[in-house]
Amino acid sequence: MVGGVSGDRFGLAADDYARHRADFPVEGLDRMSALGVGIDGQRLVDLGCGTGTVARQLAARGCRVTGLDVDRRMLDAAQSLADGEPEPPHALSWIEAPAEDTRLEDSSFDAATATQCWHWLDGRAAATEVRRILVPGGRVCVCGFDWLPLPGTVPGVTEALIESYNPTWDLGGIRDPGPQARSDLVSAGFVDEGAFTFDLKVRYTRESWRLRIGASAGILNLGGDDRVAFDAELETLLDKYFPVGNLFVPHRVWGLVASAPIS
Repeated sequence: MVGGVSGDRFGLAADDYARHRADFPVEGLDRMSALGVGIDGQRLVDLGCGTGTVARQLAARGCRVTGLDVDRRMLDAAQSLADGEPEPPHALSWIEAPAEDTRLEDSSFDAATATQCWHWLDGRAAATEVRRILVPGGRVCVCGFDWLPLPGTVPGVTEALIESYNPTWDLGGIRDPGPQARSDLVSAGFVDEGAFTFDLKVRYTRESWRLRIGASAGILNLGGDDRVAFDAELETLLDKYFPVGNLFVPHRVWGLVASAPIS
């Protein structure tokens, strides 16, 4: 189990997860790069890469990327998406392994990213492992791209419904995983190099939002009948509160960058 969701369930949802989750915003990648992560030519490992969204984006920017995840089906989906791009990135590979025990060589990467996954990891163990595989002075960016469940918004209505079906789900609300990630990195000897945060709205069709939510942690562990009932009720709520056109979903983008000690 990972964070209360079985890896098997995440794997089965890989296709919807890949196709209906928005890409990491370009503005976030730009801010990451300004802090020294995701620069053309870097050897970069993307921890907990899932279906490879950020790995593929950084490879397209000229990084030599290794995407790492514990679920082979997520990696297969990542490769399929990379193969389907107009100009598939060549400097991109996939490894099935946990972030806490990558089995990669010492000092073999210039940079690392961990996007939308730190809360699933043993943060202290992952930070120690990242320090081992980075070169001295190498940089790591822990970052996220989270919907904002503000009152009266699409995610606000959606989260209330998720909680009614899955009362044990504990990943809702407006969270800030940054302090814990920073603490984990500092405990491993990393030096804080800066952070960024900004809000934006992401456009979804009604169907893509429903499919994106159906592949999320709050819904995956429900029984099949409950998942069907949840989706039908979500469709009804969207039609009631947001009856016209596409959905514009508020999100928060955040990231923090730290560097491995030089000596």
